[in-house]
Amino acid sequence: MAINKRDEGKKVNSNINVTPMVDVMLVLLIIFMVITPMLQNKVNVELAKTDMPTAMPDADHEDAVVVAVTRDSKIYLGQNSVAMSDLGAKVSDMLQNKATKEVFFRADARAHYGTVMDAIDAVRTAGVEEVGLLTEQRQDRNHAAAGGE
Repeated sequence: MAINKRDEGKKVNSNINVTPMVDVMLVLLIIFMVITPMLQNKVNVELAKTDMPTAMPDADHEDAVVVAVTRDSKIYLGQNSVAMSDLGAKVSDMLQNKATKEVFFRADARAHYGTVMDAIDAVRTAGVEEVGLLTEQRQDRNHAAAGGE
């Protein structure tokens, strides 16, 4: 009987333990589920810079209506390209069940002023009450050049 026990001890366990792999995959799945909503794929525009920006925290909400105007005069509603003629109707549909009728514009600093104004007019005729123009804080060149406080 002692010989049989030795032979059984020398057998190689050929079963693969998949539990650690499943644990890792579930952790990765949870990480991706948490991070994905944070990755807002915004249309790439270079916002105009200003010295005195006004904070617009509502623009960062998931359900915020954002219209982007690129430097080559393309209009985007969220991530979707939209024709200027359809902009008002699509914005109106998006704001139908919202209490506040506000739209935020992310216009490229080099976009044509006329195109931005046409987009604002289209949105205003759709019944939008508030329009916000998103900008970035300008770096203080004079403050840095003076080297002081």
